[in-house]
Amino acid sequence: MKFRELSLKEGAKHHAVLVVASLVFVVTVAASLVFPGWKRRGHRSYGSYASSLFAPTAQAAEVNAWTQAVAKIKEDRGQPIGKQAEVEIPQELRHYSDTRRFLAIQVAESRKYGFENPQDFVDLAAKIRSGEMVALQPVTENYILIGVGGNADKQPFTRYENGKSLDLYSEGGLQQEYARLAESRSKIEKEMASLRQELGGVNKRDRSRRSKLQTQLDENEKVLTAQRESKELLDHYYGNTDKRRQLLSDYQSLASLGKSFPGRTFDIEDGSERRDMKVRMLSSLRPEALKVLEEIAASYRQKFDRPLPITSLVRPDEYQHALSKVNPNATRIETPPHSTGLAFDIYYHFMTAEEQSYVMAQLAQLKDEGRIEVLRENRDHYHVFAFIDGMRPDETLISASLGTTTVRKAVKESHHSESSLIKPKKSSGKQATGHRQRSKSKRR
Repeated sequence: MKFRELSLKEGAKHHAVLVVASLVFVVTVAASLVFPGWKRRGHRSYGSYASSLFAPTAQAAEVNAWTQAVAKIKEDRGQPIGKQAEVEIPQELRHYSDTRRFLAIQVAESRKYGFENPQDFVDLAAKIRSGEMVALQPVTENYILIGVGGNADKQPFTRYENGKSLDLYSEGGLQQEYARLAESRSKIEKEMASLRQELGGVNKRDRSRRSKLQTQLDENEKVLTAQRESKELLDHYYGNTDKRRQLLSDYQSLASLGKSFPGRTFDIEDGSERRDMKVRMLSSLRPEALKVLEEIAASYRQKFDRPLPITSLVRPDEYQHALSKVNPNATRIETPPHSTGLAFDIYYHFMTAEEQSYVMAQLAQLKDEGRIEVLRENRDHYHVFAFIDGMRPDETLISASLGTTTVRKAVKESHHSESSLIKPKKSSGKQATGHRQRSKSKRR
């Protein structure tokens, strides 16, 4: 009898594993069909991103809702889509004659309310706990998150200060890191001693061999220098009693948040779960912006019976800075719009001319009502920025922002989003040329 009970339990467990594996496989295949170039561009596969949206015990309905939404937004309409569709861009979605004004308005809104933008995930965690930011679901009836947090990694959470990122650890984790650095240093020093000894025995005429050994020595020296700097950074911050206490507290605050997300918990000691938690945190907005997003998405879904694709939400300054290293078009200003939690990006790459015109008309109306700032960007996105009280900032604040170094510096830098990770292949031939010509004529 006991043997039969055990067999049934093992069978049930095996079945559950197969179900989860099958669901992840379905998500991976569906996503790869939508974004086949993701992995080739050097980013982690979209399947791994998609699977991170759901708990390991996710029900089939949860995963299927996301995969069905992906299929819906990619569905062949039998018409030109994205940039290939002939559309008339409303004036409200174009740049102002003074191109600084677009960013200046968003900076003015931030200053109007004295927002303290999150510097890093620690700050973002505090805003999520307080309700200042709301974490969105990966998919609802009206919208789907695509590529949000696509640059999130498995590395430790960090504190971002003065342009530098300091890894956060628990007390035990800190000791392990010191031990790891010491062990690695010892290993490299032994290897370098061996290389020097070998180099000393090589005939001076054997330039090829000597050059190869010297290159290995130089590379090891660089690694050793980097590790020495890492230890010095740890010593500087964790060696200060008050600072050490604060950093350990920051770590605990993230660990606590990881255990309180509805539907899934995250163990921040585990690299994969750290990455998944970062994706979930980056899937956040201020309630005022979420209200606007849901209004646009509900109208779009009711009209076209498909969810609105959203590609970027909040970004802490540290994440924005890291994004700018892989995407030179990501804004590197003092107050990036996405850091406020009031900005989100709508992805129009799969939309027909009718769909784009419908969404743009709605966005234009919201702008005319003074509720949002908006721009149709060249790389398949509408950048939307919601105003807290549904009113554009006073012109005095906007004028003050226009004169800042921050805005002047940013005018040459397009805002664009992390969703460049899902940027479609460039068009070629006459079709692409024709589109460029149409775009230029509409912007004049």
